Amino acid sequence: MRPSFSKGQNKLADYILSNYDKAAYMTAARLGEVTGVSESTVVRFAMQLGYEGYPQLQKDLKNSSLNRMNSLQRIELASDSIRYEDVLTKVLHADILKIKETLALIDNETFLKAVDSICIAKKVYVIGVRSCAPLASTLAFYLNLMFEDVILLEHGSPSDLFEQMIHMDLRDVLVAFSFPRYSNRTKNACKYARECKAKVITITDSSSSPLQEFADYSLVAKSDMMSIADSLVAPMSVINALVVAISIKKQKEVSETFKKLESLWDKHDFYNHKGDTL
Repeated sequence: MRPSFSKGQNKLADYILSNYDKAAYMTAARLGEVTGVSESTVVRFAMQLGYEGYPQLQKDLKNSSLNRMNSLQRIELASDSIRYEDVLTKVLHADILKIKETLALIDNETFLKAVDSICIAKKVYVIGVRSCAPLASTLAFYLNLMFEDVILLEHGSPSDLFEQMIHMDLRDVLVAFSFPRYSNRTKNACKYARECKAKVITITDSSSSPLQEFADYSLVAKSDMMSIADSLVAPMSVINALVVAISIKKQKEVSETFKKLESLWDKHDFYNHKGDTL
């Protein structure tokens, strides 16, 4: 029973309880539209629940639903929360917001310690599975241009993962990416790295991520779900920052490496120069 709720607020409560995964990604105006109440009723409802406003209620709903949604629910969510005509604008604005949120949340001292750990490591292992695989691949690509021993962990069977990590020790670093829905394989890699006394750097979305208990240094990068696609713009920006910071810290070594690479690229006509015909 909700004796203190108005008729409209009861409609909101019923809808949210039955469709929390969708409601979490709706604006106050959109939630009011689908439930047949005004936007102001939605705001008053959130405040009656003890929130400062609707954004705080929405944040809690997102946190509770983030790791539970399957692909079909994501598709339905996008259809319900974004008009087809507004997709481009909504998605790009959401990505901009995630970068701003990441900048506000990420700790610069932790970031610099993570950079130091990578720079002094004997081996750098990198892991990211499923939608995080491109993140891991991008970081490993650039690290391979700057370090001699970088291992991008492939994700076949669980035993394959541990076979690739069998020689890991306290001189090494594991960089692990994971975002909802969190990968148990990535979590297990972090756990094994800690058992090997290697440093663990996690790039994940929040302090409640299952990777956090194994992290020496955790870099928070906000992500979001847009239909079946994860928004990974903010994590990619963190990768860019890592690469730039490492190249500055190891400027002499990196410059020598790229001097050799530029010579090889020119010699083997690797790139098409501006103005050249194909």
